[in-house]
Amino acid sequence: MPFTIGLDYGTNSARALVVDCADAREIGTAVVDYPSGNQGILLNSSDHHLARQNPADYVFALEKATLLALEAARIAEPSFSNDQVVGLGMDGTGSSPLPVDQNNAPLAYDPKFSGNLNAQCWLWKDHTSIPEATAITDAARKLRPQYLAKIGGTYSSEWSWAKIWHCLKVDPAVFDAAYSWVELADFIPAVLAGVRDPLAIRRGVCMAGHKALYAEDWGGFPDKEFLTVLDPKLAALRDRLFTEAHDASAIAGNLCPTWAEKLGLTVGIPIAIAEMDVHYGAIGCGVDEGTLVKVIGTSTCACAVVSAEKTVADIPGICGIVKGAILPGYFGIEAGQSAVGDIFKWFVEGVLGDAALHGKLTEDASAMKPGQSGLLALDWNNGNRTILVDQSLTGLLLGQTLYTTKAEIYRALIEATAFGARAIVDRIKEYGVPVERIVCSGGIAEKNALLMQIYADVTGCEMRLSRSSQSCALGSAIGAAVVAGAHPDFKTAQAAMTGLKEISYKPIPENQAAYQQPYTLYRELHDSFGGVTKSADLGHVMKDLLALKAQQSR
Repeated sequence: MPFTIGLDYGTNSARALVVDCADAREIGTAVVDYPSGNQGILLNSSDHHLARQNPADYVFALEKATLLALEAARIAEPSFSNDQVVGLGMDGTGSSPLPVDQNNAPLAYDPKFSGNLNAQCWLWKDHTSIPEATAITDAARKLRPQYLAKIGGTYSSEWSWAKIWHCLKVDPAVFDAAYSWVELADFIPAVLAGVRDPLAIRRGVCMAGHKALYAEDWGGFPDKEFLTVLDPKLAALRDRLFTEAHDASAIAGNLCPTWAEKLGLTVGIPIAIAEMDVHYGAIGCGVDEGTLVKVIGTSTCACAVVSAEKTVADIPGICGIVKGAILPGYFGIEAGQSAVGDIFKWFVEGVLGDAALHGKLTEDASAMKPGQSGLLALDWNNGNRTILVDQSLTGLLLGQTLYTTKAEIYRALIEATAFGARAIVDRIKEYGVPVERIVCSGGIAEKNALLMQIYADVTGCEMRLSRSSQSCALGSAIGAAVVAGAHPDFKTAQAAMTGLKEISYKPIPENQAAYQQPYTLYRELHDSFGGVTKSADLGHVMKDLLALKAQQSR
């Protein structure tokens, strides 16, 4: 029976998963933390927007996690042997581009750039390029509005061109030394395949389309004339990137002898084209037309698909509509929130200083009714990714008194992320994307029943859980199963390898009704602080919250 390995590169760690292609039995898994920096992230205390990672951590985690997962598989199932592994798949955070030399070696490996944060991988949550993203948006609105139409109308500082341009501005030496730039999700498959030429890397359309303004409609990347308006050096770089991007039906390469020996796998087995973590996570959750998948982690992404035979309207404020970005033959639609789990982590571990409090705060918050705390928060501690697309926005907590408790704040933060989730669902439904059910994945979705119930009550949608707790890695393994021929296509593979847990969170009618007013107030704050409403009168908001608090306390 064939098996595949799914590799999932997250924000703080990488995971390897050994999966049975017949029924998705997960017989071996391992998680390896990135050893560098603060929980794997290289930071700068003088700039809270900066977040980088050491590319050496990626290669270290690749080898260690895979070997540990294979060892766990052999222990769990003595009949398993490494030669039953027929393919490899990988997903990664995005946009997380890294500068490489002409031999596809990260510049961070070069002693000349030792300790230089600009030579490292620019992690997805790095927002140092807000001015460049604004300039790209302004230039495209004037010169190439079609570039923005499919990415929600605004280019983000989370995305590759803004980061690369920022590097050129702040560190020309690094920019000039970089022969090319490679997304993390394209880099690891290239490493496994032994590709030493950046131009020979087979890139994925997922990252290219959602993060780098790539589309077949205009011949790939933005044209040189447009890039020259930004900076002539960006136009020159275009020739050193790539000309064609591929969906998940393509093979990124084949396992090279060096890595086959390191991992104890068969030389030449296929490596699937990589996708963003949440996009393969959507596949691992069984995404289909009508199913919205939410992968809830440090941030949250919401993914949907619509048949490529249909016309999809441009949707303002989302992260992109890209053909083949999730499933081949479908438009992939992405939206998300820049911080969810990170907000809870900030409050409990950063402000309160005790990670053990998550459980107690959840228990105490569960005893409250919607609106009983009198608090309302905005979920923008790491900016707004969808609808406003503005990373310079910040979090807000409104309505606190001298009697406000830790648990009340904790619940308000959960509710804020739920309100942000509803805003996204409402936006894509408004533009004709069907949302008939929501399937969630991620540790928070599995562990926090309070959060899931609040999400159901706020969105008015039943919330289901993916059968696999490792849906991103599973999706990568499904991609590997398809390119290896274990399944003829993704529809067949998903039918055999995905499913849902029995647990379901349905909206509670009285809670759903109670959340209408605070959600309306949230949208008023959202539009006012987000700059949508230019002359807002917010004088009633605090009083409305107090009235709601009194009503719910009775």
